[in-house]
Amino acid sequence: MRIVNGLIEAKELLSEGRGLDLVTVPPHVQATIDRVFGEPLTPSEAVTRILGMVRADGDAAIRKLTLDIEGVELAAIEVSAEEIDVGYDSTDPRVIEALEVSAERVGRFHTAAKAQAWMDFNEGYGALVVPCGRVGIYVPGGTAPLPSTVIMSAVPARVAGVPEVILCTPSEKNGKPNPVTLAAAKIAGVDRVFGIGGAQAIAAMAYGTESTPAVDMICGPGNLFVTLAKKMLYGEVGIDGLYGPTETLVIADDTANATLCAADLLAQAEHDALAKPVMVTTSDRLARSVVAELEVRLPRLDRASTARQAVENQGCIAVVDDMEQAFDLANWFAPEHMCLMIADAWSWLGRVRNAGAVFIGEFSHEVLGDYVAGPSHVMPTAGTARFNSGLGVHSFVKITPVVAFNEEATAELARNAAAIARAEGLTGHAEAAEIRLELLDSSES
Repeated sequence: MRIVNGLIEAKELLSEGRGLDLVTVPPHVQATIDRVFGEPLTPSEAVTRILGMVRADGDAAIRKLTLDIEGVELAAIEVSAEEIDVGYDSTDPRVIEALEVSAERVGRFHTAAKAQAWMDFNEGYGALVVPCGRVGIYVPGGTAPLPSTVIMSAVPARVAGVPEVILCTPSEKNGKPNPVTLAAAKIAGVDRVFGIGGAQAIAAMAYGTESTPAVDMICGPGNLFVTLAKKMLYGEVGIDGLYGPTETLVIADDTANATLCAADLLAQAEHDALAKPVMVTTSDRLARSVVAELEVRLPRLDRASTARQAVENQGCIAVVDDMEQAFDLANWFAPEHMCLMIADAWSWLGRVRNAGAVFIGEFSHEVLGDYVAGPSHVMPTAGTARFNSGLGVHSFVKITPVVAFNEEATAELARNAAAIARAEGLTGHAEAAEIRLELLDSSES
């Protein structure tokens, strides 16, 4: 883990590789693209091909792409209710219990955050809160199942009032999704599950196929090809956000526990070699202690190789002069997770401007946020916390304004509307307002 001093050096280092890289692929991935399509396409070109194939050929394209790209032959695209039950029944009861706790807490959090319809008849305006009709959730497969992402995506949608939630997740070599993922789908109240992944799954949910219904909105993280597909399909279907590698920024002072800081940084580092574990501190002593703790704890991890790559290539400990500088740097970085390991953390909460979520104190560790705290763990990355929020109940509803004026209010406001309309040269607008005034005047005479 590199230690840097001051804001300038820290910003220079943290700017390296910042943002979504939608171009670069490892050699083995490029080899797969070349093999599947018979020519050296860029990732964007490959995804464009995939979208076109699914739009034109539906299920047939899904089966072909899944076999060609993933080496999986699908017996069926949709997972039956019986197979979902088998997945649930075969899952460790302790895991089932934990997923149920997670679902319950996520449900309570998003119920509390749910927007309500309102109307002010005195002012003549209000708003409806209308849920999307059908939502599609994408949950990656990769090197490990992610049942937590099912909970964190499907439960907020249900709380929002979405009447139908479907799930796409890659099938394993046996042609079926991971059983724990299926168990989570049952617990979260997912209506239908489809054992497909990659850009072809995003295309299936956007366009609809013989097996997969088209949705109003697609949410959830994924790899480069999933992210490109979401980006390309935005506008044809709603998209929650574009997600890059995970990141955590820990703000710590000389009261912080070095062991806890190191453990939290490694919890993010083990996700992905491109994950960004970052600490900002006012203490040189703490910085050195955390580096030492990282070296002690790294070899213990099952995913030590991945975590080490993240720590050595993406990680950073920035030593700054004071807490003001620490928060300036943190807000500039706009991390997915911001952890406050500082004395009197509550007094500094108002300085947070850009963060997917904030974790206060050493016992409010980010790992709880990943699984059971309550907020969704699907959060903005790559600096997008500057303008975006994490996935939540708000993501699945539309706010529809309602305007309802009585005659008295119309008389007062129509003159102002007509004046603005004529200033804009829109005489049709002006006359539509003025004719109401004429009608009101005639009714009074």
